[in-house]
Amino acid sequence: MARDDDLHDLTRHPIFAVLEPEALRFIALSAGQRILRSGEVLFSRDEPSDGGYFLRSGCVVFEGGDRAGGEKIIRPPALIGEMALIAPTRRPATAIAQEPSGVLQISRTLFQRALSESPRSARRLQQFLEKRLQGFAQELNALRETALED
Repeated sequence: MARDDDLHDLTRHPIFAVLEPEALRFIALSAGQRILRSGEVLFSRDEPSDGGYFLRSGCVVFEGGDRAGGEKIIRPPALIGEMALIAPTRRPATAIAQEPSGVLQISRTLFQRALSESPRSARRLQQFLEKRLQGFAQELNALRETALED
């Protein structure tokens, strides 16, 4: 039953919502489950990443990132380490459970295997990411135009 809940929860995030049901099921059944105690570190800043974490319950705070203010609070449904599912990266901040929290640990290898076994999911994800990048580019152009006007 918990894995059915995982499957439902994953569809609440845009990255997973574009995947075909069989790819999503494979991820939900194969992902590791981890329960964090309040104050437990999920990962530390500058650590090499090997995948992402889907926050199912609880609350995680990012500390020591480059953002002004230094902290960002993450609540479910949230994907932590989205880029790490696709490419090797370093963690930009330390992630600490602010309360008891449950995460699905999704390795890059697992995610890439799901995409390789479901080419349609891979195409849908590529299209989703292309649209998102186009949106970012438009936002940057608008900011640049605003800055030039000032």
